[in-house]
Amino acid sequence: MKFEFFIGLRYLMAKRKQTFISLITWISVGGVTLGVMALIVVLSVMTGMQNELRDKILGTYSHIVIMQAGGGMEESKETLETVITHPGVKAAGYYIYKEVLASSSIRSSGAILRGVEPNNEAHVTSMEKYMRAGSIKDLGKMFDEGKFRRPGIILGDELAANLGVNVGDQMNILTAQGRRTALGVMPKIRRYHVAGIFHSGMYEYDSGMLLVSLKSAQDFFGMNNTVTGVEVKVEKIYQADRIAKELDEKLGPPFYARDWQSMNRNLFVALKLEKAAIFVILALVVIVAAFNIASTMIMVVMSKGRDIAILRAMGATRRTIMRIFFIEGTIIGLSGTIMGNIFGFVFCVLLEKYQFIRLPADIYPATTLAVEMSAGDFMMVSSCAIVITLISAIYPAWNASRTDPVEALRYE
Repeated sequence: MKFEFFIGLRYLMAKRKQTFISLITWISVGGVTLGVMALIVVLSVMTGMQNELRDKILGTYSHIVIMQAGGGMEESKETLETVITHPGVKAAGYYIYKEVLASSSIRSSGAILRGVEPNNEAHVTSMEKYMRAGSIKDLGKMFDEGKFRRPGIILGDELAANLGVNVGDQMNILTAQGRRTALGVMPKIRRYHVAGIFHSGMYEYDSGMLLVSLKSAQDFFGMNNTVTGVEVKVEKIYQADRIAKELDEKLGPPFYARDWQSMNRNLFVALKLEKAAIFVILALVVIVAAFNIASTMIMVVMSKGRDIAILRAMGATRRTIMRIFFIEGTIIGLSGTIMGNIFGFVFCVLLEKYQFIRLPADIYPATTLAVEMSAGDFMMVSSCAIVITLISAIYPAWNASRTDPVEALRYE
């Protein structure tokens, strides 16, 4: 063991008459531990919530949508083939997106109706994994109800609960885009058979989204071979912006492509800013702990004036004295950082496993706090904590090295 490290470690183990200094040392370590732990837990939760929100958005919608300026577009094999054959594109299909009024025998509610291709939707989005009952492929079936055959419809569980319907029940869809009569424009109504119910975990989607087959939506809205656009799934989600630009250039006007990041830019930018702000605020806890380390070190230097003088008289250089107290401050900072990492990791594991913090579904995109630990977050927090504590140890160590042995021993 090096001489400086040995002395610095001995100074941390206070004698009986120096119990007060030892207590302050432990408080300093605890401050760093608490700050590092809080930073790790909060950053892990923020990362988890951000990724959870991303997964839910991409689970119900595609990575890229291609639309035509001025409204809907005509179904074209050439356009779809151009998209599908592009490098990086995994799947693509046409879709319809309209606002409607959903009603049952007891209640009505506004909703978004999406017309999709039943056999292709599982390849373009992840809606199939959110199905609580039924399947996306059931949208392609016609269901016998007495004398009539009804097309199938799938809706979110919150909307189903609001309307009081379940799988096998009937419900109506109304649209203002009806037919003109002598009395004016009459809303168009169609009865559907509830073929399935999904739960995405996003209250906005679960309480206001309906899925029908593309053909059924075209018939209902009188769109013939017209669709809203093309939904595209890519191999790597973070390359969606680049692929969208390439498809934009490849298809040319009047088509334009938008990726999932640009469509939800405000939301994700807000989350990043919130994460950065929380990091800065909680970093202040570590800075406060660093002041505790500095004050502890100054008190240690004052109490060890005689020891410093004896070491100087025995031949220890100023640099040696500075190293002793700098190592002491470093040990305090490293101990707090390591303990903070351990406690933060344990708390995150417990939070992820037992999910003991619940969130209101109508306010947040998830019902529990999502946790995703990142090695990058651990390294960033640890690096910042160590740098801050090292800086706090510099002045006390430098002050100790300036101690005059003659003055210190004069009255001993």
